[in-house]
Amino acid sequence: MTQSPTQIQPNQIRPIQVASFISGQWHAAAGGQEIRDASYGLPVAYVSSEGVDFGAALHYGRTVGGRNLRRTTFHERARMLRALAVYLNERKAEFNALSHLTGATRRDNLVDIDGGIGTLFSYSSMARRDLPDQKFFVEDDVNPLGKGGTFFGRHVMVPREGVALHINAFNFPVWGMLEKIAPNLIAGVPAIVKPASQTSYVTEAVVRAIHESGLLPEGALQLICGSTGDLFDHLEEQDTVTFTGSAATASKLKVHPNIVRRGVPFNTEADSLNCIVLGETVTPDAPEFALFVREVVNEMTSKAGQKCTAIRRVIVPESRVEEVAAAIRERLAGITMGDPSREDVRMGPLVGASQRDDVADVLARLSAEGEVLVGGGQHPELLGGDWEAGAFLAPALLLARDPLNAHAAHELEAFGPVATLMPYSGLEMAAELARMGRGSLAGSIVTHHRDEARDLFFGMASAHGRILVLNRDDAKESTGHGSPLPQLKHGGPGRAGGGEELGGLRAVKHYLQRTALQADPTTMTAITGEYVRGAAVREDVVHPFRKNFEQLQVGDSLLTPRRTVTEADISAFAGLSGDRFYAHTDEIAAQDSLFGKRVAHGYFVLSAAAGLFVDPGVGPVLANYGLEGLRFTEPVGFGDTIRARLTVQSKTAKETREGETPTGVVKWHVDVTNQNDVLVATYSILTLVAREQ
Repeated sequence: MTQSPTQIQPNQIRPIQVASFISGQWHAAAGGQEIRDASYGLPVAYVSSEGVDFGAALHYGRTVGGRNLRRTTFHERARMLRALAVYLNERKAEFNALSHLTGATRRDNLVDIDGGIGTLFSYSSMARRDLPDQKFFVEDDVNPLGKGGTFFGRHVMVPREGVALHINAFNFPVWGMLEKIAPNLIAGVPAIVKPASQTSYVTEAVVRAIHESGLLPEGALQLICGSTGDLFDHLEEQDTVTFTGSAATASKLKVHPNIVRRGVPFNTEADSLNCIVLGETVTPDAPEFALFVREVVNEMTSKAGQKCTAIRRVIVPESRVEEVAAAIRERLAGITMGDPSREDVRMGPLVGASQRDDVADVLARLSAEGEVLVGGGQHPELLGGDWEAGAFLAPALLLARDPLNAHAAHELEAFGPVATLMPYSGLEMAAELARMGRGSLAGSIVTHHRDEARDLFFGMASAHGRILVLNRDDAKESTGHGSPLPQLKHGGPGRAGGGEELGGLRAVKHYLQRTALQADPTTMTAITGEYVRGAAVREDVVHPFRKNFEQLQVGDSLLTPRRTVTEADISAFAGLSGDRFYAHTDEIAAQDSLFGKRVAHGYFVLSAAAGLFVDPGVGPVLANYGLEGLRFTEPVGFGDTIRARLTVQSKTAKETREGETPTGVVKWHVDVTNQNDVLVATYSILTLVAREQ
């Protein structure tokens, strides 16, 4: 039986056999790759996927996991994610202890573990706010495809009936998994997670907790620790692959014959040569100068520089090179290194000896084109840990005095605590240097000068997935250069892989099939559950405002009595609102206006329509709290007669907290027409309606 990861304690390491979780069962193969802890070089785990039936795992995910998830709605899945986030949040101490063995400090774990759990919370909130409580998602408004109003089109999104395969890098064993599975689970698609072997024991501990929670349906999440074997040979058209890691590995995987033959979507987030640019206007006494230095040092030392978004190129005005170098050197001198489980340690080791050796090799190659200003082989005092057996590497800062011709600095990434200073002359050169990374996940601009920020942004944007403009105004709330956020896209062009993750609902849509629906209005309403203008409606002697949420049905409609608009109406509304725009109040000026006469205020038409369809008595309609898509299509003048048609467009039940009245949101479509049945205004209103107890 696999030893529980909770038995592992820093400095008292008992190696475990890391297991995979396949087809609802834990599978541990004896032996395999030996994994050593990053600080002391002691064996911590053995990883092997020997004996795993990869084809069966995919089949199980598609059939059991997919079917179970697709039985639920977006909101039900969102509530699963929130409950799971709460459950994992209560077990962070266990995950933190394991993560220290990978070289991660307490500060690093805030990004990886707390950040991963926070992403679950964020996606749960976004899904409940922005998606319907349905098993499908109507993406856009209807598009008329004919002149007669009998043929429309719109896009409907449904879950793909495959598995999301996530291949993750070693640097974020928790966040890397949770930020990927959150969108696919919301979409209703099961996942198989393949973490990097070096830190897979941390991912395994989190998956064990997820399984023990019982919060996800059977088959929703599987785990492969070790080699992927022939996994790619069993992928099918409905599956999706995401990969985080080196650009070289990604380029090999995405051209796997089965990926190409079956057209399997492949999303890449590759390491990139990210940069930060100091504006020309920033002086050493400005707040932005200190912010710049702080960001550089944070990105060099956080996760020991092992972040796909870490700053590799530090682009500064040529007149500020010496001052910036001195400030970075001073700040780096205060960075304590050692055992990452200690509270007084700011930077731990790299993940392992092989990673340290790789970084040292690239550092040597970069040194051939640049001058080493800080680091370069020194062994500062360690607060715990072992220089020989562990994977420590001191931060290194280089200077490329001719950055336009320093090819290594724009081509080679030392995936560790290494950065290169690059002087520039003029903003155009700064932007050119930023683009020479051939595509980056993240870039930062540090300046308080708005024109400078604008010029740099547009000079850099084509080569960057995300750009932070940092200054004294946003510094307190800024999450920093290297922190991907659930609400914003994580990905970048070119070298960075061309992929897109996160970005709010953008990530959920990666796992949904967008299908264009073409139909008549009544059929489209029946399929989508949303009323389309022109569809058949149902009228009742009971006013719709007298019906509760359950009694109301999409298509329930009310055609109001008529009202003739008078000059007195318009004058009274002008006096009441204070809106005396000439087209409403000046007879002579209005004759030369677009309308050729005085016309009613658009908001008067809106108010008059409400007066026609609102039932004034106490009833199940509790509040009106929104209006969407308002368009005034024809003017209304003196003597015109208007009426309104109110129709239930869609319904969404709201979650009920303890002590609250159960309610739902009803969206009503409103068309206002004149005496010639010509549409004069159209919009939707949102009301809060009581549900049955």
